[in-house]
Amino acid sequence: MEILEKVAYLKGLAEGLGLEDSTKEGKILKVMMDILDDMALEMQDLRDEQYEIEEGLDAVSDDLSDVESFIYEAFDEEDDEDEDEDDDEPVYETTCPNCEEPIYFDEDILADGSVECPNCGEKLEFDLSSLEEGGCCGGCGCGGDEE
Repeated sequence: MEILEKVAYLKGLAEGLGLEDSTKEGKILKVMMDILDDMALEMQDLRDEQYEIEEGLDAVSDDLSDVESFIYEAFDEEDDEDEDEDDDEPVYETTCPNCEEPIYFDEDILADGSVECPNCGEKLEFDLSSLEEGGCCGGCGCGGDEE
């Protein structure tokens, strides 16, 4: 039973008792029941407002979830594209003879014929002429002609 219903029931009991407004006790009970009725109405209004706020908050939360999904999907697609682009370009690795740290570079740097070690600054040069002719140094086991 809701508070409003309980207060209405209490008022009905008081009226059934035939309390007089002219007596001191009757006046007090009448004022107390009016106060209880006002409090019950105020609480009902607060509950209604709270329900409306909860509904609005749920709508905002749903909208925010949609925005987050849209943004994260866009970032995921960009990451996938970046990964695909990275997979398309081969990356080469060599070890610097000076500092013995690994150096990574792409085909553009390889075509330039040299790279500078980012760790120690040593300039490394590549001779690709034997690869262009179809041969190699013979140490890799590729079956190319030794020089």
